[in-house]
Amino acid sequence: MCAALGMLGTRKMLSVFMILAAVCLQGTLVQQPGTAERRKLFFERFRRLEEQFRRFQEVTLMRLQEIAGNYNVSYNIDAKFEQLLSKHQGLESAANESHAATQEELSHLKALVKKLQNKGKKQDSKLEALEEALRERDREKAAERQQERALLANLTQEVESHREDTQAVHAGQQILQKALESLQDALKSQGSKLDELEQQLKNPVHNEVLLPNPLTAAQLLNRVPQEQEPEAAGGQNPTVKKLHGKHRQRKKLLQASTRLAAQSQGRGLQSGSPPGQEAPQQQEAEAEQPHLQEPQGLRQQQAVVDKAPEEQSQSEAPQKPGTICNVDSMLFFPNASTENFATFAPGFQAGLLELSLCSWVSTSANYLGTILSYATEDNDNKLVLHGRDAAPRNSIHFVIGDPAFRELPVGRILDGKWHHICVIWSSIQGRYWFYVDRRLASMGSKFQKGYEIPPKGSLVLGQEQDTMGGGFEPSESFVGYLAGLAIWDRALSPGEVSGIAIGRGLPRGTIFTLANISALHGALQKVNCTCLEHCL
Repeated sequence: MCAALGMLGTRKMLSVFMILAAVCLQGTLVQQPGTAERRKLFFERFRRLEEQFRRFQEVTLMRLQEIAGNYNVSYNIDAKFEQLLSKHQGLESAANESHAATQEELSHLKALVKKLQNKGKKQDSKLEALEEALRERDREKAAERQQERALLANLTQEVESHREDTQAVHAGQQILQKALESLQDALKSQGSKLDELEQQLKNPVHNEVLLPNPLTAAQLLNRVPQEQEPEAAGGQNPTVKKLHGKHRQRKKLLQASTRLAAQSQGRGLQSGSPPGQEAPQQQEAEAEQPHLQEPQGLRQQQAVVDKAPEEQSQSEAPQKPGTICNVDSMLFFPNASTENFATFAPGFQAGLLELSLCSWVSTSANYLGTILSYATEDNDNKLVLHGRDAAPRNSIHFVIGDPAFRELPVGRILDGKWHHICVIWSSIQGRYWFYVDRRLASMGSKFQKGYEIPPKGSLVLGQEQDTMGGGFEPSESFVGYLAGLAIWDRALSPGEVSGIAIGRGLPRGTIFTLANISALHGALQKVNCTCLEHCL
């Protein structure tokens, strides 16, 4: 715009200059009327000057047009620059918005990736747990198969032993049958003799005729003790009443013998009884033997005529052989006193990664007290079979490394009878087993896995230690009998547990038995007995 104004001013100045020049020339010509030649020269010069001026004007106009064109170009450039700047700003804002959106999406993607990673870790942990569970299940199945094989082997052995017992019972039945047949023959002959004697006694008038000599021997043979003779009454001959009483006794004896034979045959046909009932059956059979031998003694009385009835008492039966003869000795805890306990010195000589404890237990109390406790200076509950006179009384605590423990069911032990228990623990998988009378009563895993029971502690039977070697409480004392207690530094197999319970020898590797007790305290008593049946 300024350049256009400058061009207009320049044009006005040139016009004014040309007018002034023409006026001056005209005045000069008027003042000096010269010759025609001067005029021609002047006009010639003037035309040249005018032509130059016109050319200059054209050139100036061209220059001005160029300047105006350049100005328009620069103005357009500024407008375009402003447009470009606004577009740049728009693009920049769009880029910023896109960057912000991208950052937000990236953060969202990062969160999703973290969630996926966490889910992946959880899935991996679940897969590992499932794999471990599968491996554990496979191991349990293998252990169950092994246990079933052991039980099958034990069952086979029991069946063989039952077969042998059945054969022995059949042989005894045959002998008894022969004895009964001979007894029946003897009773028949005695009955016929009695009938003849009664007939002969009825023939005399007053029933007072003396018997001939052959019948006197028969009368002496059938004589009964004086305290069993009936008194004469109603005018009847005492000899006749005596004979009638003897005849009734013979009939009762025959009926009792037949009934006993039938009962013995019924017991001989039974098989597959539980192992814990084998000893009672043998005791019943042995208790019945004197009654079954009574007819044979009677037959011997008939052979010897002059033998008095008072001299026919049978001798007492000898001590019966035991079936469980691996206990060696027994401890008797008479009452719930804190002074009754046994100690082992020293305790465990090395750390234990596995442990097995088996014992025969009998208690008449309504709870099972503390059987064993092992304490060290830094912990009073390194190993405890802890029971107390408090609810619940049908279970005890199996403690390894306080405060970790498991509850073991002992309700069926509290009946005053002998029961065999075994507690087994292994730190390899933290597994434990609890057997009662050869049956698995409880089991579990992840119990103090990798733990080691430390050595050089205090091992006590019958009391729970609150301090090392002391701190006993009466409510935690054991009351009853412990027989054949033994401890191993390894985990026993089900077959070994079953073998101990049926009276086989103790498995190898015992580290403590009742023979290793160093001291007995209080009223505690120790009884040496090889067989469990002879301990009480």
